[in-house]
Amino acid sequence: MNLRGTVARLQRAAVPTLLAATAATLAWLVADHLIGHPDPVFAPSAALIVLSESGGRRLRQSTELVLGVAAGVLVAELVVQALGTGVLGLFVVLVLTVGPMLAVGAGNTLVVQAALSALYLVVVAAPEGRLIPFRFADALIGGAIAILASQIAVARNPLAPLVAQARQTYTDLADLLDALREAIARCDEQAAEAALDRAHRLNVCVERLDAAALAAGETLRLRIRRRRRLQQVRNVQATIHQLDHVVDDVWVLARHAVTLTRLHTSTPDELGQALRALTDAVRCAGACLATDLAGGEDPGRHAGQADANALEAVRVAAKLLDSVAPAPVTMIVGQIRTTAVDLLRGVDQESDVLGRVDAAIGWHS
Repeated sequence: MNLRGTVARLQRAAVPTLLAATAATLAWLVADHLIGHPDPVFAPSAALIVLSESGGRRLRQSTELVLGVAAGVLVAELVVQALGTGVLGLFVVLVLTVGPMLAVGAGNTLVVQAALSALYLVVVAAPEGRLIPFRFADALIGGAIAILASQIAVARNPLAPLVAQARQTYTDLADLLDALREAIARCDEQAAEAALDRAHRLNVCVERLDAAALAAGETLRLRIRRRRRLQQVRNVQATIHQLDHVVDDVWVLARHAVTLTRLHTSTPDELGQALRALTDAVRCAGACLATDLAGGEDPGRHAGQADANALEAVRVAAKLLDSVAPAPVTMIVGQIRTTAVDLLRGVDQESDVLGRVDAAIGWHS
């Protein structure tokens, strides 16, 4: 199992590794042979920095990262010329690099990368008594090549990173629901607490999915044939809005699960069945979104399965309301209904989801 996981990780890393090596080598060749810069170490360095930090970023953010790295190099170059490489020079480089970026609201990653670039020049590659503007230009060359390489990498299938992130987000959500179901079945308070901790971090997955959608939309706007693809991205963004609600719902469900496990009492089998059906609904909803984005066959089939599983979850859970059950069980039943509603609204934004869910419970005919 470990060997299989290692092989899978190596396969996933193959393309990014090849891309980084190619971009860094190309940056060196352009700066050295085409531009004629002596010892253009900052060209491949900038390329590697930008590629390592710009994955999933929008083009504007990647450009800001390039300018930040280059600006850090230029500031360090000028300060070292004026003050030398002592402690004072180091202090001034940090102030002049970090201060303005914080003032204009640059992100933490951009600030850190620019500062590291400047420090590298001061401490490791300090200029030898003369101004070397090549380093600033090298940083721009390396960053520009990195951006170009990242755009070429997704040119054939600009939605591939979005598809991968969508699959990962729904998988994480489904795995969490599975963990909650098992914790409840075993009355395992510690496992429920661990699942609650995971639920706190689910918002990060949704934020990454949103960032991937923004990046995909920006890449598509550079293409001529883009109308259908852009509509798919807009659909994803609408789904993300509902998915945010689903994550909040699951977080509340996890809190009720912790409370239930503290009672150390047996839980009805129907509760586990309902949670299993809800988990299956989440997996089918993720498959529907990923299949639609990837151009696979019949995403509607996955949508239908998600609908059926979600309605089954609320139908089974609602049976627990006919008997006397601990308060946390009642709370979980209500939260299963809320989660199913928000999940299905993300899958099918046109239908009367609330009416169908209530009909499945039997609240009206």
